Amino acid sequence: MDATLIHAPTSTKNQARARDPEMHQTKKGNQWYHGMKAHTGVDLNSGLVHTMVVTAANAGDVTQAAACLHGKEEVVFADAGYQGLEKREEMAAVCAELHVAQRRSSVKKLSEEVQEVVKQTETLKASIRSKVEHAYKVLKCEFGYIKARFRGLAKNASQLHVLFALVNLKKARYAMTGEARPEFG
Repeated sequence: MDATLIHAPTSTKNQARARDPEMHQTKKGNQWYHGMKAHTGVDLNSGLVHTMVVTAANAGDVTQAAACLHGKEEVVFADAGYQGLEKREEMAAVCAELHVAQRRSSVKKLSEEVQEVVKQTETLKASIRSKVEHAYKVLKCEFGYIKARFRGLAKNASQLHVLFALVNLKKARYAMTGEARPEFG
């Protein structure tokens, strides 16, 4: 599971002379973003998106973790934004094995020998988590969905549901047609 930020227009050139009230700001690194987040759950084997939730950009990733699961998972991989996931009460019913990335700052506090082992483990986790990133690449780069087109979360969520269905079709076409996947360099 993972989440991606989607920008919303910051323009106030409308009758109300205000930004979209359902979109919010958040800071990622040193950059401020205004918009919404798409939280997705992706199948480990096929890479297909099975669940998608849309929230304002200021919603924490960990708050939507339970909504991104369908309930039949055996293993869950998540990035560092999901730290503390196992302590949340809505995750008590989930019987899946959780693999959440460690924050870099916590790894630096360890001895050098342990750091090397942890880095190898985190690299392995990241290679598995990259399946969800591919869906975002197709959505943003190939379909060009960089900025929200509508006011309000409901309309944008409907559009995202359709776009993620198209992402799934694009990813599944190789399995359906028997075509060879293109190699990316």
